[in-house]
Amino acid sequence: MDNIEIMMKYKQIYKKTLGKWGREAQFDQAVEECAELIAVLKHWRRGKVNEERVVEELADVWLMVGQLVYMFGEQRVSRSVEQKIDKLKVLLDQE
Repeated sequence: MDNIEIMMKYKQIYKKTLGKWGREAQFDQAVEECAELIAVLKHWRRGKVNEERVVEELADVWLMVGQLVYMFGEQRVSRSVEQKIDKLKVLLDQE
């Protein structure tokens, strides 16, 4: 089972969330969760928070990314991930 399949096990929750709050609100929420992760990572690097705080924010972002994948389409995102991995492999082989 790949990461996208794992994220998609929550499809029904994503669908209900979109039905309750709508796409625009979920886009805004995704941005907010990413910003919170950025802030926590900066604090963690300076020793101001522990790893558990990072994990909590990472889980929030993971769920929002899953919802975005649901919104934009699993196949589209999966194809794009594979393309990015192929590019990364080329870069790694050049070193």
